[in-house]
Amino acid sequence: MLVPAWSMGRAVGETEISRGSVILMGTTMPGFLHNYLRRLTAHQWWVVLLEMLLIGVVVYSVLEFLRGTRGARLIKGVGLFLLIAYTIIRLGGDKLLRVEFLFSRLLVFTSFAIVVVFQPELRRAMIRLGETRLFRPNAGSARKTVDMICESVEYCARNRIGALIAVERDVGLAGLTENGTTLNADLSSELLDTIFWPGSLLHDMGVVIREGKIVAAGVQFPLAEGGELSQEMGARHRAGLGLAQETDAVVVIVSEETGTISIAERGQLTRGLTAEELRDTLVTLLRRPATPIAPKSAAA
Repeated sequence: MLVPAWSMGRAVGETEISRGSVILMGTTMPGFLHNYLRRLTAHQWWVVLLEMLLIGVVVYSVLEFLRGTRGARLIKGVGLFLLIAYTIIRLGGDKLLRVEFLFSRLLVFTSFAIVVVFQPELRRAMIRLGETRLFRPNAGSARKTVDMICESVEYCARNRIGALIAVERDVGLAGLTENGTTLNADLSSELLDTIFWPGSLLHDMGVVIREGKIVAAGVQFPLAEGGELSQEMGARHRAGLGLAQETDAVVVIVSEETGTISIAERGQLTRGLTAEELRDTLVTLLRRPATPIAPKSAAA
């Protein structure tokens, strides 16, 4: 039986379309994973491992940098949304071409939105990158600094005198000290007590310590945003936490109302410390690179 040529062509075309459908169906999630694993095996294992390690280091560094800030919660939400959307589009295959087109445009918009939304965090990162020092103070000078600070803090806490002390580490605070009163005096507990004594012209602001010297007093620290602290904590706590969010400085705070000792570091505020706990914490933080402190809840 003779079959018309056009009929055979149509049959062949339908077969090719059917095969094409099978190939397109291979672009769904199982097919995508298969192709991804096949591409991985085409490269040397150590190259793949190195790339994954580099990606992991970058992601960990970003999350660690944003830890304790609003940006951490925001980046987690955006990342979860993009992951879910990407998974749905891959599972949908050709049926979600329009959604895939919109998703690609959304990624472009998201890249610009990140620059706007994370402007404070990006500015903070650039400050740390530009002002990072290569050498840290030795253990002996750090111990002397800790002793002087703890003596003064214990005196202020016992007498209900407010205090705000920032110890500079890797990120320089020259931009802040320019607006304060320059001292460049040797650090001593007596000088700190005098600065924070009620009635002193400098007692309401902060003190910056660098390499065993009181660089400046009467320094205005950047304030943390209102939603990040309870209403019972005043301007000193807000200023201490604000500086700890923008730099790697260790900030010691004494409440004028309650005499409570607090410490702010890496965007975390630890309250209700004893003099010994403060000493141990300062020694640990000033002798090695900064690590975030877990918040400790305590009564004011």
